[in-house]
Amino acid sequence: MMSFIFSLIIGGLIGWAAGAITGKGVPFGIIGNIVAGLIGANLGTALLGDIGPKVGGFAIIPALIGAIILIFIVSFILRAIKK
Repeated sequence: MMSFIFSLIIGGLIGWAAGAITGKGVPFGIIGNIVAGLIGANLGTALLGDIGPKVGGFAIIPALIGAIILIFIVSFILRAIKK
């Protein structure tokens, strides 16, 4: 149970950092950060593999890059829907 909570915290931090780097807010606040971090970690690991330091089962560099990609995709889709 503690490892699950730790994974959620790390996922949230990754999502928050990706949002801060891109300058784009993640929808749904904290929950959005967690989802962006977790999905971004999977996306980044699929694209780049397990490179760099690992915290809480996440390779930080691919997770951050994956979350940044995910935020750009989501912001692009949301912008297209608004038009």
